[in-house]
Amino acid sequence: MRAGRWCKPTPSTVALFTGALTQRQRWWVALLESGCSAAALDGATALQAAGLINFEAATTISCPHGAKPRCVDGAVIHITEWRHSGDLVNVGIPRVRPETAATRGALWARTDRQAALILIMAVQQRLTTAKRLQWELGRIHRHPRRQLVHELIADLTDGVQALGELDFARMCRHRGLPAPSRQVVRRGSRGRSYLDVYFDDYALVVEIDGIGHLGGLQPVDDALRQNAVSLCADTVLRIPVLGLRVAADAFLDQVEEGLVARGWRRAA
Repeated sequence: MRAGRWCKPTPSTVALFTGALTQRQRWWVALLESGCSAAALDGATALQAAGLINFEAATTISCPHGAKPRCVDGAVIHITEWRHSGDLVNVGIPRVRPETAATRGALWARTDRQAALILIMAVQQRLTTAKRLQWELGRIHRHPRRQLVHELIADLTDGVQALGELDFARMCRHRGLPAPSRQVVRRGSRGRSYLDVYFDDYALVVEIDGIGHLGGLQPVDDALRQNAVSLCADTVLRIPVLGLRVAADAFLDQVEEGLVARGWRRAA
């Protein structure tokens, strides 16, 4: 230290070099500063350590139930009974497995939007799968956001459309909007296609896009279909199925705005 070859990034941690710390080194400092021998990166931070990109959040650490870690500047520490012996990756910096990290990260997220983003990015960046997330959530029986996370994971499987046309129609009824038709057949130059939701009297189409609409050539097919409908003078609104989970009111406001613009009025 006196010779200037070492430095102290924190009062109780010594680095055997000088200069700025890398992200991974800052994670190590946070783990050491916690004073908990079983501390591990968790949530979004564990996903970042596993390779997640384009996501920023405070360093998240978990410790087993009964631990008494010290507070660490810039870090959020969760003392949780969810920690199990098989949760940790056996090599490298102490961290939980990606499916564990994504599930807990969604439950601990600041907002529902952030919860959805963590799950989507973990699956889209191939750090884990929706099936593994389902299994992981099955180990957690109580949490205020558990139902939402369960529904988000179901959407990510994209097998059965858990929140689709039927649920959208129910939301419309709840808002006092007119009942739409579902799976309306249209014939065009590319053959037969199906519209998810159609408000017949107001020339308004609503397409409910599942996760599958984000991959491969699906966006191309969606654009061609939407353009064909628009050329027939109908207006098309697109709603991602996850958007109905975390921003339903905002999307339904747009649907109502579209209906009003085309002559619909609420009953007095």
